[in-house]
Amino acid sequence: MGAPAPLGPGLRPALPIPPQAALSPQEAAKRLNSVVPVKFTISSRTDAGVHALCNAAHLDVQRRSGQAPFSPEVLAEALNAHLKHPAIRIVQAFRVPGDFHARHAATSRTYLYRLVTGCHRPDQLSVFERNRCWALRAGCLDVDAMQEAAQHLLGTHDFSAFQSAGSPATGAVRTLRRASVSPDPGSPFVLAQENRLQFWNLEFESRSFLYRQVRRMTSVLVAVGLGALMPAQVKVILESRDPLGRHQARVAPAHGLFLKSVLYGSLAGGNPASVQQEGKETSGWPKNLQLETSSPKTGGLE
Repeated sequence: MGAPAPLGPGLRPALPIPPQAALSPQEAAKRLNSVVPVKFTISSRTDAGVHALCNAAHLDVQRRSGQAPFSPEVLAEALNAHLKHPAIRIVQAFRVPGDFHARHAATSRTYLYRLVTGCHRPDQLSVFERNRCWALRAGCLDVDAMQEAAQHLLGTHDFSAFQSAGSPATGAVRTLRRASVSPDPGSPFVLAQENRLQFWNLEFESRSFLYRQVRRMTSVLVAVGLGALMPAQVKVILESRDPLGRHQARVAPAHGLFLKSVLYGSLAGGNPASVQQEGKETSGWPKNLQLETSSPKTGGLE
């Protein structure tokens, strides 16, 4: 091999230009050159390791005098241009009333928890499914018993027994509208020779949840499915209001949990992803954003 050619006078070796660092939605919003600092408020925060299929947020952008307000389409495009994030994108933006609050105005939140049974070793699970579900060694679950147990959780209750320490909530009363256990049609990432694996979906819907409530309820329902608890015992656990009990103190792994949807009943249709906003807009042109994400998020509440 020959020696590298010498550089001529005034020439310097070309250095690779590092790619632009990915920004968070909050950091991207600061690049919009708003007259006043942009406050980015997200609808739901999730614990470290939890996923979000979508989320919603609101922000106010005040343009300089003489500048036309951003259209929703331009705002979404601008934010995505600044984001450059491999796992987050802005799907849509909407104008909303000036008093709209992405967190407090939400009327429904749905969480999905994914399980897989028949997985005796971690390497038996597709690499695409790792960190996307809770892998159980058991070959099957008593789904009928799990569904019976879930009925005890429906309605308005004090869910203190399913709340982890560190919650900022001042009260533990919540209304659980839906709790379901159903087979997953099957992961597209699982090969035919791996048909011993069975995927399951647990879904929970409420206006709001306590810290780690969904993961604790999931753990208890799995205990029922494995025969460690009877369905009637779930009612006893709920009524105990004791978060330190043997079964309810267990928390399902974070990586199996997904924030699935956030809905707003005060908006036509209830879903900010597919409706026009009602009410008058303020001069600040507040926006509601729908975010699509595929990476774990950090935060406080499920």
